[in-house]
Amino acid sequence: MNGWLVVANPYAGRRKEIEQRLRRALDAQRIEAEIVAPHGEAEVRASIDQAVAGGCDRVVAVGGDGTINLVVGALMQHQWEQPPILGVLPTGSGSDFVRTFGIPQRLEDAARHLSGDQVYASDVGLLRGSWGERHFINVADVGVLAALVQRAERLPRWLGLARYHVALPLVYPRFPEAEISLVAGRRTYEGPAMLVVFANAQFFGGGWNIAPRATVTDGRFDVQVFNASKRDVPRLWLRAKNGDHLRDKKVHRFTADRFTLETDPAWPVEADGEFFGTGRVEGEILTGAINIKI
Repeated sequence: MNGWLVVANPYAGRRKEIEQRLRRALDAQRIEAEIVAPHGEAEVRASIDQAVAGGCDRVVAVGGDGTINLVVGALMQHQWEQPPILGVLPTGSGSDFVRTFGIPQRLEDAARHLSGDQVYASDVGLLRGSWGERHFINVADVGVLAALVQRAERLPRWLGLARYHVALPLVYPRFPEAEISLVAGRRTYEGPAMLVVFANAQFFGGGWNIAPRATVTDGRFDVQVFNASKRDVPRLWLRAKNGDHLRDKKVHRFTADRFTLETDPAWPVEADGEFFGTGRVEGEILTGAINIKI
């Protein structure tokens, strides 16, 4: 297959409207592409599997971070002699991964980045737990924010990013502080916490700069342990808007290429805005596993 496979999230706006905007934007940049709009993870994987079998190594994710997560997960199921190329055209309610690269949030402007040959090698995170294996490329977390994502998924989609702000007061007063045991590289942390973040890139939650020192090229997670009480959660949430939370003494930061985390009680786990399970989690970085088209 020549050109790009363009995987559009049919829920990130009206399907026909998104497909029409995509075709106009791609034609304007003279980008050769096949556009598909699969429903759900199984159809995304099937579309990418078929394209890869036909020789395709360039895929565009059209949507938010959840769509990028599905596409990355599907690409990482294959063995590559050279890393595949991932393009991103934001249309979802949360498109934070592209902020790290300065790619515009408007689809038509972002389409210009599909031209040319410039790519940026990026690490990919791999998580393992009782729920199986999941890849991610932006930010994973375990604890109160994962519970927030889980709760927000049950709120109306028309709320967009406001779902997370609406869900916050519904979740954190009842969320149980846990005793955690974290081994991250050569570092360990044992004690109380409300949240542990494992960042590959910098932004999440609609522009919150959760990991201002993270880089996708260093082969390491940016790990943050929030040893905070429930009353501290709203304050730290606001400080994270500009990355200022790292100055707080209740946030412990270090870096590692792999980790193991256990919590008591068991905590929820999410990555790239997608909740997928609870309990013990192991993680490792896959260095330079994908090339981002910039």
